[in-house]
Amino acid sequence: MVGEVVHNARVLVKEKISEAGVDLLRQHFEVDVRTDMTDAELKERINEYDALIIRSATKVTADMLEGSTRLKIIGRAGTGVDNVDVKAATKKGIVVANAPESNSVAAAEHALALLMAQCRQIPQAYMSMKAGKWERSKFSGVELTGKTLGVIGLGRIGMLVAQRAKGLRMDVIAYDPYVSSERFRENGLEQADTLDAVYAKADFITVHMPKTPETLGMINDEAFAKMKDGVRIVNAARGGIVDEGALARAVESGKVASAGLDVFTQEPVPADFPLLAYDNVVVTPHLGASTEEAQDKAGTVIAEQVTAGLLNQFVSNAVNIPAVSAEAMEAVGPFLPLAEILGRLIMAIADGPLEDFTIRYEGQIADHDTRLVTVAVVKALLEGRVEETVNYVNAPSIAEERGLKVAEVKDKRSRDFTNLITVVSKDRRGELTAAGTTIGPKHKPRLVKIYRHDIDIEPAKHMAFFQYDDVPGMIGRVGTALGERGINIAFMNVGRKKTEGRAVMGVALDDPIPQEVLGERGINIAFMNVGRKKTEGRAVMGVALDDPIPQEVLDDIVKMPGFHEARAVEL
Repeated sequence: MVGEVVHNARVLVKEKISEAGVDLLRQHFEVDVRTDMTDAELKERINEYDALIIRSATKVTADMLEGSTRLKIIGRAGTGVDNVDVKAATKKGIVVANAPESNSVAAAEHALALLMAQCRQIPQAYMSMKAGKWERSKFSGVELTGKTLGVIGLGRIGMLVAQRAKGLRMDVIAYDPYVSSERFRENGLEQADTLDAVYAKADFITVHMPKTPETLGMINDEAFAKMKDGVRIVNAARGGIVDEGALARAVESGKVASAGLDVFTQEPVPADFPLLAYDNVVVTPHLGASTEEAQDKAGTVIAEQVTAGLLNQFVSNAVNIPAVSAEAMEAVGPFLPLAEILGRLIMAIADGPLEDFTIRYEGQIADHDTRLVTVAVVKALLEGRVEETVNYVNAPSIAEERGLKVAEVKDKRSRDFTNLITVVSKDRRGELTAAGTTIGPKHKPRLVKIYRHDIDIEPAKHMAFFQYDDVPGMIGRVGTALGERGINIAFMNVGRKKTEGRAVMGVALDDPIPQEVLGERGINIAFMNVGRKKTEGRAVMGVALDDPIPQEVLDDIVKMPGFHEARAVEL
């Protein structure tokens, strides 16, 4: 679901990943493993590849991507994408994907290791013994049990840290405005409405936020002033979230009893890095993801993501499509194929240009974040109609550039379906709809409305839809016409819409008739006449075909009496 399937694709693995990941890629593509390639050489040769896989050492800048026309996806074998200019990649329609879950356990365990190391002064005690000393009284520590851990950021890693801290019999208070209250309750965590609430209550604070302009330097002098005296800090997330100068001042003053850092604003840190001067600051050289298990998993996961992207499948870890939580993705992911089908279908059946679009979500799906489903519809609306290759990354921006307006409407009530998605627009004939649902545990798409008629038919690769007068013999005419031309119907269905006739009666009376008189009241009719207008019902027929139907066949069928419209649809 990224774009067209890339045949004979070439993948550049510029930094070391697991052999399992490389082997997976080689099952589908030509793979060059060039860990010796410089960034300058990469810029020069970037158009030789359809996909690029990196770790943290390669910097993919806007300048490097400026001349790129072939690259489809950049895979970062790890969690962060700080070394990739995501905005520049997005502008070019390049998917940027990472492997966020691959090192989650490793990072969470390392954060706890830094917490325990500083609480029990393990590195200091180790160095003392290496120097031939036995200083038991010098390295007295503090216990974790019964203390309060403040977790700032409750994503994958933050949640793992919180769960493990609960196992250590700690109380946990966490702050994350993008996590539901139910998620806090399920895990037995106290939900903080503000960062200040965490600062006021926590004995230990661990940071698990992404590095953004908003989070850069967020743990600063002002934040430290609001914390408990003797607080202990852990940052195994991103360098720069904790202001290192402010931390040095807080350690110097005694406000912070100790700190554990795995990430830094500048990596490697300079020899004169101020925090190295403090014995109560435990530091490690960005080891959060450095376990054998995490490294193997990162390579495999990113290989899977790149493969999905190049084979026109959904890239679940793409960072430059609408961010959807794992819970929401589980709920809405099965509807992405249906959404693309509806987008293609409504464009194919339209009589003339379409105006703005409304996407209605009804039933259980209305409870979830449907932005990604809407992007799937927009992608399908634009595919083959703009000169750019359209994918989940650039579809919203292309639509915006063309003034295409798409609105979402949600209703948790649905009369006939557990979940219903309806795409609504207007063509020359008025309102136009295409609606569908999914059935069964595998969520097989099902079309339930076409044109302005209810229908029930499974989507197929080659389809045709006919509008005609609802009179006997019409289905047979279509079957005969297709059969005579060697076109086989796989299956079909008909949606009927019967409109009852009405009549008008005019009567001349000998006397005025009161408004309330509806029955026999002795008022004589002098003479009368009746005007009748019978409106025949119309129907829509959907047929799935073994082969595409030529336009001239559709034209011949529409020329038959009673047929009004015929459209071929390739799904």
